[in-house]
Amino acid sequence: MTELLQPKPVGAPGGTATRPGQRPAPADAPRLTDDRLREVVERARDHLLGLQEPAGWWKGDLETNVTMDAEDLLLRQFLGIRTGEQTAATGRWIRSQQLADGAWPTFYGGPGDLSTTIEAYIGLRLAGDTPDAPHMAAAAAFVRAAGGIERSRVFTRFWLALFGLWPWHDLPAVPPELVLLPKWMPANVYDFACWARQTIVPLAVIRALRPVRDLGVDIDELRSGLKPLPAPRLRSRRGLLHRGDRLAAAYERFPLEPVRMNALRRCAEWIVARQEADGGWGGIQPPWVYSLMALHLLGYPMDHPVMKAGLDGLDGFTLHRDGPDGPVRLLEACQSPVWDTALAVVALSETGLPADHPAMTKAGQWLLGEEIRVKGDWAVRRPATPAGGWAFEFANDIYPDTDDTAEVMMALRRTAVPAQPAVLRATRWMLGMQSRDGGWAAFDADNTSEFLADLPFCDFGAVIDPPSADVTAHVVEALAHEGFSRTPAVRRGVGWLLAHQEPDGSWFGRWGANHVYGTGAVVPALAAAGVPASHPALQRAAQWLLTHQNSDGGWGEDLRSYREPEWIGRGASTASQTAWALLALHAVGLGDGPAANRGLAWLAATQQADGGWDEPYFTGTGFPRDFYINYGLYRLVFPVTALGRILTARTGAAAAAETAP
Repeated sequence: MTELLQPKPVGAPGGTATRPGQRPAPADAPRLTDDRLREVVERARDHLLGLQEPAGWWKGDLETNVTMDAEDLLLRQFLGIRTGEQTAATGRWIRSQQLADGAWPTFYGGPGDLSTTIEAYIGLRLAGDTPDAPHMAAAAAFVRAAGGIERSRVFTRFWLALFGLWPWHDLPAVPPELVLLPKWMPANVYDFACWARQTIVPLAVIRALRPVRDLGVDIDELRSGLKPLPAPRLRSRRGLLHRGDRLAAAYERFPLEPVRMNALRRCAEWIVARQEADGGWGGIQPPWVYSLMALHLLGYPMDHPVMKAGLDGLDGFTLHRDGPDGPVRLLEACQSPVWDTALAVVALSETGLPADHPAMTKAGQWLLGEEIRVKGDWAVRRPATPAGGWAFEFANDIYPDTDDTAEVMMALRRTAVPAQPAVLRATRWMLGMQSRDGGWAAFDADNTSEFLADLPFCDFGAVIDPPSADVTAHVVEALAHEGFSRTPAVRRGVGWLLAHQEPDGSWFGRWGANHVYGTGAVVPALAAAGVPASHPALQRAAQWLLTHQNSDGGWGEDLRSYREPEWIGRGASTASQTAWALLALHAVGLGDGPAANRGLAWLAATQQADGGWDEPYFTGTGFPRDFYINYGLYRLVFPVTALGRILTARTGAAAAAETAP
């Protein structure tokens, strides 16, 4: 194992692990002087400015877990294009992320995960590692102790079936006929979240054709011999869906050929129609790899433009780094340039950078060029809503999202770039995307068919896109800044947020970790919408933050909080989570209080020489409970925003005091 890249464990709940080379702020840290705070802000601002690309955008590296890398090797093995150089570099990365107990986690500092470990193990077998190597034997022992491949998730077993390591007939059915269901029928593809439907359609093709390719290695050492789990009881919803799955599996063996052929043809058309300009699907890894395999199985040759664009596009999602044992290669699950750029513009504005600064102008012009003016899958539920808004990726026109759109709107208003028509289109689109209950989801409206999660093939990740507190908060905040605070739509959004506050005073974070993120998003949004700081909901939120501050002055929340309540609001302090807490405290008038000053002192004490912060901990969320993200710029843009906002408030208060009679 390579010490430089080896993950480090998090301490016990409530711990405040300090990273090498950093010193914690004392619990009774004195109030930072304005000059010291300004110094911290300016160093961070200059560092952020230095990361801007010549075209005007920012993008931090986006790290997830090693399943991305192992599945990339498996994809290339399946297509017959895997190279020794790719495999060796990927193998070095996978090895570097192994834990001391032989497993691989789903996030930095987290516990070992069964399915992640199985896929990492297979990736290393492709890289030439033998079962008797100590690190491989440790991994195999972990897998067997956790139940073996017999207890792995469905998607892992799909990968195994592709290479004859698991029987296709033992997998849940995913009939391609799903694509033929009308939009009003339950379980049609548009009932699933955008990321799920884009994965399910190509997966249905693969499941129907049941290919078996040669992996070149066996993994019998990962089998535990456990028998299948008993079926859920019949009188439960899961039990009924399980029996329905077995009926669908029986149909899979003897499908109606004309219907099946029509379904496969429609699946191919559906997949090809959703390929983005960068060659990918949805800008995310799962539908990308499954779509390539599905089209390949349907007869698309490797030199077909659709296949070629897809494979070439994956190269743009590949990161290459130097490692202690040689170059390493890892795959980004997605990329976040629009999101990162909008956050960077807001952050720089909070430091006092003028709207007409060249960096702000370039960023604003680039963001305007990324506006989406065509309708995508969201229009199935909102056909009368005109197009507008922004997506997360460089190329993702089919799936703009309200979260990015809200942030871009707020960013554009901080530049001198004329953006009124685009902002008006985005406002109109976001208003049209409000769900019936008053909240906003990321990609769709009223995508709330909860029963889908009980389908046997939906055992990994969220499969629907219901409204969430963090997204609703960002939309409410953006609309409030546009003067819509008193409109029925925003009042309903505020009502939704107040109704969804957790009993402890926090808000759940769907797209960030976790209650610190949700609370850090909602409190400033409610304040922007006119909810007074004295409101009981805001007071309870502030109290929750105050009681969850770490002894070193920072805030942190471990991703285990999605599964284990004892971790809620508890974890090693991080720069991004500390900034979220500070933004919320500032919004309720506590930005210069003792707790905020301890948080500011922690950020000042842990700032690195280049002006940024070290943050190996993952604070982004893809799927709660299952898939997490380390956004490379979170550790910088959010501290800059919080520090700049608090410094501006301080200096403004000081100036007002000097001029007071």
